[in-house]
Amino acid sequence: MTTAKNRGQKEEPITALYCRLSVDDDKSDESNSITNQKQILGDYAKRNGYRNTMFFVDDGISGTSFERSDFQRMQQMVEAGQISTIIVKDLSRFGREQVEAGRLTQIVYPSLGVTFISIQENVNSTTGQGMEMLPFYNIFNEWYAKQTSEKIRAVWKSKAEHGKRVSPAVPFGYVKDAEDKEIWHIDEPAAEIVRKIYALCLAGRGPSQIARQLENEGVLIPSAYYTSVGRSHSAKVPVDSCKWDQKTIVHILENRQYTGCAVNFKSTTISYKVHRKIEHPKEEYQIIPNKQEPIISEEKWLRVQELRENRRRNTATGRQSLFSGLVYCPDCGATLYFCAAKSLKPNQEFYCCSNYRSGRGSCTVHYIRNVVLEQLVLEAISDLADFVRCYEPVFLYMLAKKSNALKKAELQRLKHTVEKGQQRIVELDRLIEKVYEDNALGRLSDERYTRMVTSYEKEQKMLMVEVEQSQKTLSESEQQAVDLRLMLRTLRELTDVKELTPTLVNSLIQRIEVHNNDKSSGHCYVKVDIYFTAVGMIDIPTEKEIQSMMKEIREHPQDCRFIA
Repeated sequence: MTTAKNRGQKEEPITALYCRLSVDDDKSDESNSITNQKQILGDYAKRNGYRNTMFFVDDGISGTSFERSDFQRMQQMVEAGQISTIIVKDLSRFGREQVEAGRLTQIVYPSLGVTFISIQENVNSTTGQGMEMLPFYNIFNEWYAKQTSEKIRAVWKSKAEHGKRVSPAVPFGYVKDAEDKEIWHIDEPAAEIVRKIYALCLAGRGPSQIARQLENEGVLIPSAYYTSVGRSHSAKVPVDSCKWDQKTIVHILENRQYTGCAVNFKSTTISYKVHRKIEHPKEEYQIIPNKQEPIISEEKWLRVQELRENRRRNTATGRQSLFSGLVYCPDCGATLYFCAAKSLKPNQEFYCCSNYRSGRGSCTVHYIRNVVLEQLVLEAISDLADFVRCYEPVFLYMLAKKSNALKKAELQRLKHTVEKGQQRIVELDRLIEKVYEDNALGRLSDERYTRMVTSYEKEQKMLMVEVEQSQKTLSESEQQAVDLRLMLRTLRELTDVKELTPTLVNSLIQRIEVHNNDKSSGHCYVKVDIYFTAVGMIDIPTEKEIQSMMKEIREHPQDCRFIA
C-alpha cells in the first residue's frame, strides 16, 4: 500500500483493488491470473490518480458466494469508512451471484459513498457510466457459473460411469503415483498406523481410547506425518504433532477405501450457489471394487463397522469384560449387566440380567461369574478351532445342512424381485402423475381418479415393503458369507489358545445367552449358549458322526460348498 499522508493532514481514503481466481476458472486463460489482475488494476489506478491503494486477493475461491476471507475484510473496511473506491478487472472477478452483486454495487456502495469501478465493462457507480447494463452483466456471470457447475458434475458422472474416482482426496495410508494420479500405492509407514487403529478397534478400544494410545506412543497425526516426509497438504499442523483427534480415528475406521475400493458420491453441495456440503445416504454411494491394493480386508472392515454399531461402555471402576454387549438373557431378551465394583475381586465380578437388577421387570437373576464365562468361551473356541483345523470339509458340510442361507436360485429370485419392484414403483409414480393431469384437464372424472390413485398407491406401498424386505434378506445373506470367511480365517490361524483376547472374541463371538440356574438335580447348573459369528451355535460331532459325514461328503462333494 502506498500512502499520501502528510503531517497534520487527514489520511487519504483507501482505494481497494480486488482480485479473485476460482479453482473452476480456465487455467490456460492468463488474463485472469492473480498476477495479471494485479498488473491491470495497478496500472489503471496509477493512470487515473488513485494513489493510496491496497490489494485484496481471494485465490481459489468461487464467485458464487461472497463468503470469502479477503472480500469480507474489504467489506469491514468499507463499513468502517476506510475505503472510498473499489476497482475490479471485470464484474466476474467481483462475483457471480447476481442478487448480492447487484445489492452491493447498486445500493450498499452508493449509500456509503463508495465508488465501484469495473474496468472491462467500463462501469462507474459514481458517474453512472455503464450502470444500466450492470444487471445484465451480473445475470450472464451467474449463468456462466451455473453452466460451469453442470459441466463439472457431468464430468464427475462420466468418470464414475467409466469406473474412475470422482474425489481427488487420498486417504491417509495411500499415496498417488507420480506418473498417473489415478493410481494409488500403499504408503507403508502410514498404512501401519491404519492397521494398528483397526487392530485396536477389534481389541475393544473406542476412538478416544485409540487416540490417547497413539498420542502416548508418540505417533504423528496425518498432517504432521505429511510434513515430515515432505508431502504437500492443506491441513495445519498443531503445536502438539502427536495429539490425535477422535474424529480422525472415526474417519479412518469408517473409510471403506482401505479395502481397496473407490467410493464415489459420498457427498454433494446444495447447489452451485450454496457450497455447504451435504452427505448422501450410504445406499447411494457408488462402490468400485479393486481400485488399489487393500490395507484392510473387507471382512475386517465390516466386522469393525458391526462393533462400532454396538459400542460398549466401561463400568464405573474403569474395568470392562471381554463380553460386554454380547451377553443376553434368553428369557426377556435384555442384556446381562456386568457388575464390577472396587469391593469385588476380579474373580468375583459377575453378570446378571439388567431387568432383574433394575427391578423394572419380572425376570430372574441369570447369574454367572465372569471368570466362569471366560473359561466356557475359551473351551468352546478351542474345541471349534481344533475341529475346523482337522475337519474343515465336515464343518462346511454341517453348515450347508443346517444353514438357512439362501441358495443361488433363491438369491437370483430375490434380486429379480428387487429390480422388478423398483421399476414398477417408478412406473406407478408416472401413472399417478398422468391420471392427475387427466383429472385436472377434465379427461377423467373425480370418482374414477380417486379409485385409480387409491389402487396405484396401495400397490406402490406393498411393493415398497416387499422390496425393502428382499433387500434386507440379500444384505444379510451377503454379510453372513463375509462373516464366515473372517471366522474361518481366524480359526485356521489358531493353534493353541491359552487365553482370550478382545480381538479373538470380537472376531468369533456374535452372542452369548446365559440361562437361569437350574437346581433340579440338587446341583446348581447354568446353561450357556454360545453363538459364533455367521454360524450360530455349533455342536462338535462325535468321531462316529464325523466318519459318517466324511462318507457323505465323498459321495456328494457339492454339498459342502457352503461359500462359493
